[in-house]
Amino acid sequence: MSIFPALFLTFFKIGLFTIGGGYAMIPMIQQDILSHGWLAQDQLIDFIAISESTPGPFAVNIATFVGMEKGGLLGAAYATLGVILPSFLILLLIAKWFTSFQDNSCVKAALYGLRPAVVGLIGAAAFSIFLANVMGVSSLTAVFGHMPAVSWRAILIVVLVFLFSRWKKKLHPIWLILFSGALGFLFHTLLPMIP
Repeated sequence: MSIFPALFLTFFKIGLFTIGGGYAMIPMIQQDILSHGWLAQDQLIDFIAISESTPGPFAVNIATFVGMEKGGLLGAAYATLGVILPSFLILLLIAKWFTSFQDNSCVKAALYGLRPAVVGLIGAAAFSIFLANVMGVSSLTAVFGHMPAVSWRAILIVVLVFLFSRWKKKLHPIWLILFSGALGFLFHTLLPMIP
């Protein structure tokens, strides 16, 4: 199969089966992109960070970046169309019929049940990214197989950004992104000699 239909179908599936927004897509994006061999784990994590840092919806950004990497401008168009088309079609259907079943107790119960699942998916994706960046491994199995080298710099950045975000609750996320980027630059460029 050509790369263009593969990009479209992969991101169409991601857009169709992800409920809860861009962050809930991360586990499926990781699984599909890595299983196709389109990106390495480190490169995918960089794309996730860039997608979150750039303006626009996360899903559109990550699809565009992966598509551009694998198929140039046409690949970006196929991947982006694939990720937005399911939402567009579903919204058309919901707009037509939602008012007739929005008060249905079964619908309310199903939506209530989806919320914790989305939190779990986001948590699993965050943990996976934590393992790759802080522990230097790709799975929890690798942690138990051997004791990985823990990056004290990454742990320090996570802790400092977390504390700063709790201290300044009304701070816009872009400042946290810039703060963590500055810390990363400081720790890995200006202080590389410190183990």
